[in-house]
Amino acid sequence: MSEKQMKEAFVSNLNGTTVLEITQGLCFPAFCILCRGFLIIFSQYLCSFSPTWKTRFLIDFVVLIVPMVATLTIWASFILLELLGVIIFGAGLLYQIYRRRTCYARLPFLKILEKFLNISLESEYIPAISCFRVITSAFTAIAILAVDFPLFPRRFAKTELYGTGAMDFGVGGFVFGSAMVCLEVRRRKYMEGSKLHYFTNSLYSVWPLVFLGIGRLAIIKSIGYQEHLTEYGVHWNFFFTIIVVKLITPLLLIIFPLNKSWIIALGITVLYQLALDFTSLKRLILYGTDGSGTRVGLLNANREGIISTLGYVAIHMAGVQTGLYVHKNRLHIKDLIKVACFLLLAAISLFISLYVVQVNVEAVSRRMANLAFCIWIVASSLILLSSLLLGDIILSFAKFLIKGALVPCSWKLIQSPVTNKKHSQSLVPEAERMEPSLCLITALNRKQLIFFLLSNITTGLINLMVDTLHSSTLWALFVVNLYMFSNCLIVYVLYLQDKTIQFW
Repeated sequence: MSEKQMKEAFVSNLNGTTVLEITQGLCFPAFCILCRGFLIIFSQYLCSFSPTWKTRFLIDFVVLIVPMVATLTIWASFILLELLGVIIFGAGLLYQIYRRRTCYARLPFLKILEKFLNISLESEYIPAISCFRVITSAFTAIAILAVDFPLFPRRFAKTELYGTGAMDFGVGGFVFGSAMVCLEVRRRKYMEGSKLHYFTNSLYSVWPLVFLGIGRLAIIKSIGYQEHLTEYGVHWNFFFTIIVVKLITPLLLIIFPLNKSWIIALGITVLYQLALDFTSLKRLILYGTDGSGTRVGLLNANREGIISTLGYVAIHMAGVQTGLYVHKNRLHIKDLIKVACFLLLAAISLFISLYVVQVNVEAVSRRMANLAFCIWIVASSLILLSSLLLGDIILSFAKFLIKGALVPCSWKLIQSPVTNKKHSQSLVPEAERMEPSLCLITALNRKQLIFFLLSNITTGLINLMVDTLHSSTLWALFVVNLYMFSNCLIVYVLYLQDKTIQFW
């Protein structure tokens, strides 16, 4: 076998891992983000100096990115222990912050909690959604390189036909996260006026993706880079899937009300699954038009990528509905608690539905993006999002205890309702209002496209220069961490310099 064939075989014919293990792995970075906030508050209490951008970058990288790399590689078999460890560590930090509180020092805990529940919130964006997008982007960036090394567990790689792999969540989570912050959610006036004008703008927004998709295809084919054929097909790639999603969803939102997106998502998944079960559609995806796996013709060559797009459209619509719900005006901590609990209950309900569907209908299949796959992606996304929202609430409580506490990418606290801003007492430090947010999370969120492109380019370069299949564990770990450090640093510096690539 050639080196290309060996690398392709190394990531093929895999069956994934359990849903529980992936869910635990997703929750781990949410707790890391919470501990990172506690560490920042605690360090501000102990030290009065203001850290430089270099110090903040190193802290964020060590607390957020390095644990993610370890979770997907050398610590992969100890995810539950990692979760317990970071929960205990975070609880210890919160206890120390509570003991050293500078606000309401003489009040009992229940009185402090009562005052905290009446605090109002202020933020230009939802911190939990930003963290969600950063976690999915970082996990994807780590996995696309680490999967080519032996230290990456094969059960985390993309599955061949049925099963749940950590990398299978990456593509679905990316679509869900993008949908939560799409223009239709953030600027509902964007859809007002002429429907033709709205659809024309949507068409215009996809041209860069066409360029990127064709460019990736041309480069891959010209250098003979290894490919997983049954992932999308011969010519198709993830950029083309996003293009189709961005073309279909505006048409659906022209026809149906925006706040009924969940009905559209449910309808698409059910009808698509019925087509898989009662027509020849499944046979077409798996074996082509002639039943023998032919790749002759555009449809046969790219049948997995083309047909599975229906599942991603449904995931996108579910993300739109979630974004609408979370972006509603939440004036108090109480409101945020209700949102987090509702999303958690919705996620649990979907996991129960997933079990029923897998037993009675069909197992999860990323290759087909079937009903079970869509339910799994949405349920896992809601679990991650609710964990981040609950973490935001706990972090806000810690900020409430320490006067002047400043944590980038977190809620700002207001003493009285924001409806009367002239008479509201802000608990936001003046430094937080005057200085830009020096934060790796904010940088990766705002420069997500640059980070994604950079990760793909550097992954390709490393694969061309390094013999990944025969690399030792230490060497592979060094390469993956250096790769993430370089990409994160470049994006962080571009963020500080306010350089961006914005297409939609």
